[in-house]
Amino acid sequence: MAIGDVEAVSGHDDVYYLDTGMYDTEAYGSVYIVDAERPTLVDSGIGTHYERTLDALESVGIAPEDVAFILPTHIHLDHAGGAGCLAEACPNATVMTHERGVPHLVDPERLVEGTKAAVGDQWRFYVDPKPVPEDRIEPLTDGDEISLGDRTLEVVHAPGHAPHQTMFYEPGEEILFTGDAAGIWVPANGEIRQTTPPSQFDLEACLEDVRTIEELSPETLCFGHFGPREYDDDLMETYKRTLVEWVEAVRQKREELGDDEAVVEHFAEHTQMVNVWGETKAREEERLNARGVLGYLDWKAKQGESGE
Repeated sequence: MAIGDVEAVSGHDDVYYLDTGMYDTEAYGSVYIVDAERPTLVDSGIGTHYERTLDALESVGIAPEDVAFILPTHIHLDHAGGAGCLAEACPNATVMTHERGVPHLVDPERLVEGTKAAVGDQWRFYVDPKPVPEDRIEPLTDGDEISLGDRTLEVVHAPGHAPHQTMFYEPGEEILFTGDAAGIWVPANGEIRQTTPPSQFDLEACLEDVRTIEELSPETLCFGHFGPREYDDDLMETYKRTLVEWVEAVRQKREELGDDEAVVEHFAEHTQMVNVWGETKAREEERLNARGVLGYLDWKAKQGESGE
């Protein structure tokens, strides 16, 4: 599958995924198309090359004016950065995301500032997001349902990766759009990897999100990064173990080196993902995730000091 390609999600009627070419990297960023009575996009990509999503809609026979919903799983710009552009191109679509994220898509200034601080040099792959008009966006919370006409998506709060993250579950098809709650699926390696960016990563809440996925036990997981994968319990056990071991590795390296930037550069230097994502993306991904864990460890330490 190459950048810009669209493929059907195996075993599911009228669900497709697009390789958006995020960060100029194949098999990293997905946008999903649900060709329901009320056609829907799940996630919007980074905003750069958002026209690929419009081309994908055309390729499966959906006109932009027929799109009913644009559903960012959360407001990190790799999932919601294109929401404003797509809302403009799809004039009848309603953008729906968690209630905590709505103000930041209406006025993305603080979101942009936070993203620039988090992603560093990767900002060159982004575009400034267009604001979503206030009358075109609606808030979601845990337990809400979104009717697509011939099917219904259930909203499942998954705050570990970010407090404004939701998953979307379609019980009839037993398909779950995970955002980043189930980690990063790497088809080339057949492995699952951590996603722990600053500034709101919470290990315990992430583990609870995975337990929620286990309780749902869907047939298919649709990863924001990257693509669909058949669900199995072993995969979720692997992800829980991956998160715990990753946090412990960063903690130990901080104790050893005593300098956070040295910790970040250690993991960037020793990444094993260069052959998959290319040198730039692979090393920046490690930096991002290491900084997220360091911030989490600081937060945990402050909780301990305050007796919480």
